[in-house]
Amino acid sequence: MLLTSQGSWRRGRAAWRRWRKGRPFWGGLAAVVAGAEICAIPLAPLKVMLQQGIAGIPSVLMGLVMILMGLSAWFAPHYRGLAGILTVLVATAALVMSNLGGFLFGTIVGILGGGMIFAWQPRPLPEREPEPAAGTGSEPGPEPSGNTPPPPPHTQPQS
Repeated sequence: MLLTSQGSWRRGRAAWRRWRKGRPFWGGLAAVVAGAEICAIPLAPLKVMLQQGIAGIPSVLMGLVMILMGLSAWFAPHYRGLAGILTVLVATAALVMSNLGGFLFGTIVGILGGGMIFAWQPRPLPEREPEPAAGTGSEPGPEPSGNTPPPPPHTQPQS
């Protein structure tokens, strides 16, 4: 029983690592944390919200956009360029529009997270050697021509 649960735990951990390394995980996490921090500050008690007035609405919206960009970096890593740029722009705008960008913490973490999202690249797989044919070599094969396109590069998750 112990070996079975330990084996499933190891398989689960290996699957988690593959998932995490196949996308800009840390940049997305930083964007989600920064967005939550920018979004949470205006959601103070009702007395404070009434004094703040309409100025709290952009803060909540910017925080939600940053959270959405962090999640899109996780679940749609092919949009990492757009998500990274929008995260940096919203974090910079939050500096002016949202309590100094979540008391500066949200802006700094958001800019760093957006930069990590934008800079992330999947690692290419190493080129595979062509295997020799199983035949005797007397079979004529297709002749290589100089104008055939190269095969697409293989990619693997970044570690």
